[in-house]
Amino acid sequence: MVLRYICRRSNFCKQVMPSCTFNMVEELSKSHVYMKDPEFVKKTIQQMTNDGHEKLQVVADFDRTLSKFTNKGKVCSTCHNVLEESKVMPDFYKEKAKVLRDTYYPIEMNHDLTIQEKTPKMIEWYQKSHELFTQCQLTKTDIEHIVRDSSAFLRDGCQWFIDHLHKLEIPLLIFSAGIGDIIEEVIKQQSHMYENMKIVSNYMNFDNAGKMIGFKGDIIHIYNKNENAIHSSDYFERLNHRDNILLLGDSLGDLHMVEGAEVTNLLKIGFLNQKVKESLDLYKEKFDVVIVEDESLDVVNGITKAILNIPSQQ
Repeated sequence: MVLRYICRRSNFCKQVMPSCTFNMVEELSKSHVYMKDPEFVKKTIQQMTNDGHEKLQVVADFDRTLSKFTNKGKVCSTCHNVLEESKVMPDFYKEKAKVLRDTYYPIEMNHDLTIQEKTPKMIEWYQKSHELFTQCQLTKTDIEHIVRDSSAFLRDGCQWFIDHLHKLEIPLLIFSAGIGDIIEEVIKQQSHMYENMKIVSNYMNFDNAGKMIGFKGDIIHIYNKNENAIHSSDYFERLNHRDNILLLGDSLGDLHMVEGAEVTNLLKIGFLNQKVKESLDLYKEKFDVVIVEDESLDVVNGITKAILNIPSQQ
């Protein structure tokens, strides 16, 4: 159901609609939500609504997209941080992992560098991190305990989102440069893993005794999400009838997750969790909807309810 509301943001109204009244998802009027082209967003949501849920699929990043950036004022763990902060992990791992993070994370977040300049450094970071993991002889049981004791949390409203996609058999592809085993465990412990969900990420490899001995396949890092096996597989081909896509991400690299998909209507939703002043203009240029410093999926759920004709109160 497309909701009708009165826009209370005077500058926004002057730029978009002189009457300040138009059909749109109510959550999009919030002061922390930004759109470069509100009319495009409105038309795209309306078209997706008209087409129905049978035409829809969702492609989402995990860390700080489906999961929180902060919780109760404290920064939450990403997939890799879950390991770094765990009591299960040996001290040598924590010390070396911190050195790697302090070295490479500022490079990832430096908007003055091009993706081409960042990519070799990201590959170095992931290779060194994966080599370090392998030295710790983790087990599958360790992963379960590590996640349970961690500060990795799904965003408020994420369970509603996952449940309703499942009810209507809408495919959800979670495409992450994190660790697939950690992602699965977070979702299992805090929500549900359903058959309509697929995770493409860096998965650990275990020997017959249940000890971790490395990682499977090629490294997935933040800037090669357009090169991974998912794009050479038949995943998007099998879903080519679902040519309306909601893309959810928190980095510019996430914009490449749907390359290779059949797309008629694409709505790109970006979560800007930090460095807002420095990054907002760039995010507004690249994403259709930018959600700033919000630890919920309220805006995404509002859009989803509109597309699926679900009353806003549910």
